[in-house]
Order: sequence, then C-alpha cells, then structure tokens
Amino acid sequence: MRAALLQLNASDDPQANLRETLRLLAEAAQKGAQFILTPEVTNCVSLSRSHQRQVLATEAQDATLAAVRAQARALGVWVLIGSLALRTQDADGRFANRSFMINPKGEIIARYDKIHMFDVDVTPEETFRESDGYRPGGRAVVAPCDFAAVGMTICYDLRFPLLFHALAAAGATILTVPAAFSPVTGAAHWHVLLRARAIETGCFVLAPAQTGQHLDAQGKGRATYGHSLVVAPWGEVLLDAGTAPGAYVFDLDLEQVASARRRVPSLQNARRFDGPQ
Repeated sequence: MRAALLQLNASDDPQANLRETLRLLAEAAQKGAQFILTPEVTNCVSLSRSHQRQVLATEAQDATLAAVRAQARALGVWVLIGSLALRTQDADGRFANRSFMINPKGEIIARYDKIHMFDVDVTPEETFRESDGYRPGGRAVVAPCDFAAVGMTICYDLRFPLLFHALAAAGATILTVPAAFSPVTGAAHWHVLLRARAIETGCFVLAPAQTGQHLDAQGKGRATYGHSLVVAPWGEVLLDAGTAPGAYVFDLDLEQVASARRRVPSLQNARRFDGPQ
C-alpha cells in the first residue's frame, strides 16, 4: 500500500497548524497515499502552560480532530493523528497527549494516550518536565485497521522496548512513533532506536516528526529534530525526510514482515524468566 508521513513545523497557533495539516493531507492523498500519518502535537507546539490553557480544547471540542476526521472521510483515507494536546477533566488541570486512528469513514477506531513522560535534562539549557503539564496514559493500544494491526506509541515511548515487544506480540505489524524529538537526542539516538525497534519486533516502524524552530509570539520556543523515518522490518531505512516540512510518500510491502520474522523469529523465541534477585 502507499502511505505518507507529514513532517510539520507547527507553531503555538492551532488554527494555522490545522490549515497546513489539511493542505498536506490533501497533497498526500493526491499522490496516492491511503494511510497518512501526522506528528506528535499536530495541533500546538508550545512550552507555555498558560498559552496551552488558552488555546487547547477537550477532545469533544477540538477543531483539529473534527476537521481531520472530515478530511479523512472526504478523501477516503486512513489517518493517524500522531497526537493532539487536549484539555481534560483532571482535577490537577493536566492535559492529555493523545493519538487517534481514523478510518476512511472519518470514524475514530483507536485512541492512545502517551504512557512515558519526557522528564529529562538534555543539557543545562534544555530541560523538559512533560509530566508537569500532561498526565500519562496507562494502556497499550493496537488499532485494528483493515490493512494491518497498528501498534500506537508517541515519541519518548521509543526508549522503552518492552512496550514495542508487547504491541508486536499482540499482533501489530506496523508500529507508529509520531514525535517532536529534541535535536540533541535526535542526532544521537533517533535513527538507531527506530531501527532497533523495527529489528526487535520484525515490524515496519513509521515515525512522522515535527521539525525546525517553533517560536511563539514572544520569539521563544523550542527546536525539533525532523527526519521523519520509515524503517523496514529488517532494519533498512526506507525514507528519511531530512528537515524540510512536507508530505513524504512511500510504499509499504507488508510481506516483508513475515519474511523478517521467518529469518529471525525473536517474538516466537522469547521466553519468560525469573530474576535477577
């Protein structure tokens, strides 16, 4: 099948981001993509919790979700919204970082809330405390699409291989890793971790990413690594989008999953064990 990764340079303005997302969805569909994936926080890239409280909405009221569902229906395509930042009813006011699988009828067939929060000190100048603003999910999700079972993850989840193994063991043949990766950790780890997750599971790994400088009205913000990636089940990089925003189309041969798993049946060979004490 033909698919596409959308690489975005989203701002902290959800309406402007939506216009660009819809434009690229239409471009990808025109190029023949039947499955189109967007990055993490498609609707809003912002480090300001006060700004997020002003512009974010609940799932039921989110304009990006409603418009993308309508676009998927109009184009007759599958869409993975890598994630949306959403308001919740949580007493502490924290948001959800939620991924959606949308079918060609515009229906949501699966939701996944990011499990692992990016609480790190990359450098003295670049620190993140995602859990201050977002509450973690607690359930792994495989979306039952008609073309494949798709295991859903988000960004920092990439560093936790047990999640990927569990998704593959549950039947996933495609794993999605929408991201807004730091340039520092991206340059060091992005390619090798995505290739490792593909090799360990014998799955395709599809990773649409945010890219470039994301500035707010005050000229502040953050940078992301880009390099949206497609990795085959044997570990080959089939597509690297570099750092330019756009719609990147590629073809998936799902027979490669069975081939890779026959050659190295690590999912079948995995054993439970005791210890260490």
